[in-house]
Amino acid sequence: MKISDIFKEYRSFALVTGAASGMGRLYAERLAMMGYNLLVVDIDRQKLETVAGNLKAMVSSLTDWRIPYKSSFRVLPLVQDLSRPDAAEKVYSFSKENGCDVEVLINNAGLFYYQGIAETSPAALSRMLMVHDYTPLLLCRAFVPDLRARGCGYILNVSSLAAWIPWPGLGMYASTKRFVKDFSRALRVESRGTGVSITNAYFGAVDTPLFNLRPSYRRLARSLRIMIPAETAVDKALKAAFRRKKGIMPGFLNHLFKPVVAVLPDPVLAWIYRLMTPIRMNV
Repeated sequence: MKISDIFKEYRSFALVTGAASGMGRLYAERLAMMGYNLLVVDIDRQKLETVAGNLKAMVSSLTDWRIPYKSSFRVLPLVQDLSRPDAAEKVYSFSKENGCDVEVLINNAGLFYYQGIAETSPAALSRMLMVHDYTPLLLCRAFVPDLRARGCGYILNVSSLAAWIPWPGLGMYASTKRFVKDFSRALRVESRGTGVSITNAYFGAVDTPLFNLRPSYRRLARSLRIMIPAETAVDKALKAAFRRKKGIMPGFLNHLFKPVVAVLPDPVLAWIYRLMTPIRMNV
């Protein structure tokens, strides 16, 4: 996918959640270069403002064929805790108050921990459910009617390889990502013929701060090509979204890993879970 094939001349907006770091920041950068204004959402005010400033500087410094368009670029940062019940409503209201004609919605914000469900605090369980499921669902509910009315829209919902694998220690994470997978499919079918597409990204391990792993585990995962660079994941996901594909799962090993792990017996999974004890987190 070439930027010149889809350049939007900074007329429409892309909304990216979890945009202050990691893959969210990369999505925002790629979309800015594709000619989208940006509404970037995150809970971290300082990092979000830094990202917004960097995006403005990046577009302002363009010296190629996009020079005539760069003065039209807008980036609007919104500090919002996406675990709150009214988060989607506040994001949608903010977009309307600021005249954002949203064409792209990237539900990227996420949480991750490796720990048994019974050992995880109720607050952490609730927060993951809200950030991964409740708020993305209501953001889709809010924006899809507008996207249908304009006859064009792209939604990228971030699910996970874990959606097929209720791995011990990832039980809550996997369950929330399964919900994303399933509601996205239903919404995609319901939106056929409207000009609105819904794409799921089924990532395995991506090398971002989301995975708070020891350096030795990160090196091992990268060497085995289980963990892929964030830039690769973002580029493949955006390419799939703008081609209106149903989904994308980068990484050949992930496709092999999915059916194998799904049939492992419980005793084997329990043994692996005990083996992974050193990397469990307290949440």
